[in-house]
Amino acid sequence: MTHGFPRPVRTGRAAAVLAAVLLATAAPATAAGAGVTGSRAPAVPLRVATYNIHAGAGQDQVFDLDRTAAALRGLRADVIGLQEVDVHWGARSDFVDEARALAGKLRMRVFFAPIYDLEPPGPDGERRRFGVTVLSRHPVLHAENHEITRLSTQTPEPVPAPAPGFAEVVVEVRGARVHVYSTHLDYRADPSVRAAQVADMLAVLAGDRGPKVLVGDFNAEAGAPELAPLWRTLRDAAPDGGGTYPAGEPVKRIDLVTVSPGITVTGARTVATDASDHRPVVTDLKVPRRGR
Repeated sequence: MTHGFPRPVRTGRAAAVLAAVLLATAAPATAAGAGVTGSRAPAVPLRVATYNIHAGAGQDQVFDLDRTAAALRGLRADVIGLQEVDVHWGARSDFVDEARALAGKLRMRVFFAPIYDLEPPGPDGERRRFGVTVLSRHPVLHAENHEITRLSTQTPEPVPAPAPGFAEVVVEVRGARVHVYSTHLDYRADPSVRAAQVADMLAVLAGDRGPKVLVGDFNAEAGAPELAPLWRTLRDAAPDGGGTYPAGEPVKRIDLVTVSPGITVTGARTVATDASDHRPVVTDLKVPRRGR
């Protein structure tokens, strides 16, 4: 859960596009069978995970990005949605660009979608940013930072307003083009902002064709009324995966992987680790190649 961060800086709906996708040091993934398309083409396997990394601080509140990277590596995922990612944010994470650093450690491509984008603390400093991220072993064809409704934590009477931080990437997976989204919804007990965020996300998804995977920290369990509209078009990929928060002894399952019709779930689990205050969720999927 996140709170107490500065007010979001508004950016356009297409504030960050493909040019903002950073390439890690890995060689480009091959697209075996890329020429096979159409409804008769076999589905391709894709392992997708979600993890709120708590800005690199573990259950013990100690910042250790190597520990975070080790937890992510252990998932052996092809695509990972991250939440609570610091980029030159502050002392709590040693002013590290966590998105780029984790991509380098894991040899994955990365797209960072800031929720907050603030002026640097000094004339020689980097901009202070905080948001969500998608890591991918597969080629990234398109990336975008969408706006959804958010509520400032920095004003005494905040008003819900559009703000960035809903990440979308299109990855090429052996001939299938898959839309993967990483999100972090409002943490407050009042569900109204989350309800607006769900509507905003569904509007974005409605504009995209092909297989879709929406992951993130929803700050609500799957049965919450404000999440109900999701299940009209998506499916919970890990309903029996186990609790995700708090990491030590989870009592809630608020970190979710959801999939569009046509995607088959062949496995799903929550992974016990103390690298964050949340546990990651990893899912094995079969994605149809016909999506475009």
